[in-house]
Amino acid sequence: MNRLSIITIGLLAVVLTVAGCTSRPPVLNDDGWITLFDGTEESLNKNWGRVGQANWRLYRGSVMADQKIGKDYGYLVSKNAYTDFQLRAEFWVSNDANTGIYMRCTNAKMPTDRTCYEANVFDQRKDPLYGTGAITHIAAVHPMPKTGDKWNTYEIDVRGQRISVWLNGDLTVDIKDSKFARGPIALQYAEGVVRFRKVQIKPL
Repeated sequence: MNRLSIITIGLLAVVLTVAGCTSRPPVLNDDGWITLFDGTEESLNKNWGRVGQANWRLYRGSVMADQKIGKDYGYLVSKNAYTDFQLRAEFWVSNDANTGIYMRCTNAKMPTDRTCYEANVFDQRKDPLYGTGAITHIAAVHPMPKTGDKWNTYEIDVRGQRISVWLNGDLTVDIKDSKFARGPIALQYAEGVVRFRKVQIKPL
């Protein structure tokens, strides 16, 4: 085997190793994971504050919103800020829902998709490139997956400038971006029916 063949095989092995690392969601075990919401009022009040005007309430082991009280979107904002972490969230949405998981928000009192990273959930977004599975305005997804009328799981890995997002075990986004370095997590309500039943985080 000549030297060029050896180098080619070596590079291929590196590519396959990297691909294997990004194609699998983070492993969830008990080591270092913190449950931010487990379906109980205790975990909701302990770990989250409310921003905006959604009618968040407990419903069958989940926290649910299906209406804005006023014109503003509603958010559940974590009381702690995070830099690097793994996140796992189980959610149910109606087909017309608009929600998302916000990360590293720079302003906890007014989270937006311009001041946070948003792993979007919006099956009927007019521009599907930044709909469900995408990071809004930053990382497009194609084809866009659908999440309506069923339980789904987001698994997100944020380390330095790298952000990887898995939806129901499938990698949708794997990017490098340096806009936001640290901040709280936020769960959004914009429209439709939105439920979260388990949210867990592992600071890194």
